[in-house]
Amino acid sequence: MDTSMATPVRGTDPTHPDGQYGAIAKLFHWTTVVLMAIALPAGFLLSYITEADNNVHKYGAYAIHESAGLTILFVAILRLVWRRLSPPPAPAPHLPATMRRASDFVHHALYAMLIIQPIMGFLATNAFGFPMQGATAYLGFIDLPKFMETHETLAKVFGTIHTIGGYLTAFLLAAHIGAAVFHHAIRRDGTLLRML
Repeated sequence: MDTSMATPVRGTDPTHPDGQYGAIAKLFHWTTVVLMAIALPAGFLLSYITEADNNVHKYGAYAIHESAGLTILFVAILRLVWRRLSPPPAPAPHLPATMRRASDFVHHALYAMLIIQPIMGFLATNAFGFPMQGATAYLGFIDLPKFMETHETLAKVFGTIHTIGGYLTAFLLAAHIGAAVFHHAIRRDGTLLRML
């Protein structure tokens, strides 16, 4: 395909040959990265904390995981609103169609998980009878209203979905990061630079 006459991708400059996202989109992206770096390890750590462990450690880990997760939900919603108001730059014209489709799939799946995961976690903790109050308050000091009465069966369903979603999210993140490294180190195009 001859790209010499193609419309330049928004944000293209010598440092960003394939265009770039705007400053607000970049801020949302890197804020999400930091929050995921907190939420995912804390979430996986929870499965190793037993009832015999110090409750300070147990509740502390829950508070960190749940607060980071709920903040991810808020940021994801803001990101989606911002994408409607300020659409991202078009894909670089040199990318093969299969790469564009794979990228679209992973991006859509990640957005879905950024919303589904916190909701499932929030529902699970409420159904288990541990709303985000007291030692597990949102951000450590904001008590959220109790959402539902304790319901063990629902709690297990929500918890199972949340656990499976955690592994799926980790897989999608690995694919996303791997693709960024592949584009930067092997293809040597400007895909990674679009978000820098």
